[in-house]
Amino acid sequence: MQKGDVAPDFELVANNGEKVRLSSFKDKKNVVLCFYPKNHLFMCPSKKVFKMAQSVISAYDDILKTDSVLFAVSVDTVDDQAAFVEQYNVPYLHLSDTTKDVCKKYAGLNLAGLAKRSTFIVGKNGTIHNVFHDIDVESHGKQIAQALSELNG
Repeated sequence: MQKGDVAPDFELVANNGEKVRLSSFKDKKNVVLCFYPKNHLFMCPSKKVFKMAQSVISAYDDILKTDSVLFAVSVDTVDDQAAFVEQYNVPYLHLSDTTKDVCKKYAGLNLAGLAKRSTFIVGKNGTIHNVFHDIDVESHGKQIAQALSELNG
């Protein structure tokens, strides 16, 4: 998937049990999809997940001000997503893609079969406006907020 592509529709279950369908936001909200490998890994990247969550949380109010919603997406189960959100007090929904279909379509999978770390900004018109692959986890929240403010500008 790249800038200008129509974002493929999907429906995934969030950490709170709610079903989230991408197309339900068309003509209403911009949608930010943050793909990441997994909540808890027994190696260094798990720290990256937490740092990225902290970065996004710190910019979350600015993101919401741009008439946008944000979702994190990984191959974790709904229960794992719920535990992560509760443990780190994350204010946005985490979507569970245990079949890996959505992760494959958008982010692609790494050698371990997990989503590659990437973020997609889908405009209200349903097309992809920005794609971030090389993510600096500590400044990514600000990067998202800036891209959204330019989109709405």
